[in-house]
Order: sequence, then C-alpha cells, then structure tokens
Amino acid sequence: MTHFPVASALPVQWKKARASDPNDNCVECGELNDATMVRDSKDPHGPALAFSGDAWLAFMAGIRAGDFAAHR
Repeated sequence: MTHFPVASALPVQWKKARASDPNDNCVECGELNDATMVRDSKDPHGPALAFSGDAWLAFMAGIRAGDFAAHR
C-alpha cells in the first residue's frame, strides 16, 4: 500500500458505488497505472491510498466471503 497526500492531484477518474450512503459517507475508487486508488469521498483533496492489483483482488474476495463486518 502506498499513501499519496493529495488525492485530487492524481490523474484518476474517481468512482463511487451506486449503493453509497446518501450523506456521502463512503469511499471512491479509481485506477492509476497498475494500482487501485481509494480516497474518502468527503475529503477529495485529502489523502489517497494505492493498492496493488493482488492486494485489491484479495480484499474484494474477502468482502464477497463475508470476512468483514458491516458497521452502521
């Protein structure tokens, strides 16, 4: 994982899930080179994280398997 201090400076087309919270409490994802970028939708000028393709696929598989509890 790599940390970028200013997400808005990256040449990324950010996307938010269709099922995201109406109060904008969600993350946005995008692609940059071979990495999946993630940032807080409430702070588009704040930091972003970059995950390798393998790390992102493992995370998504964990979500589908129910490995992470949802907190509301």
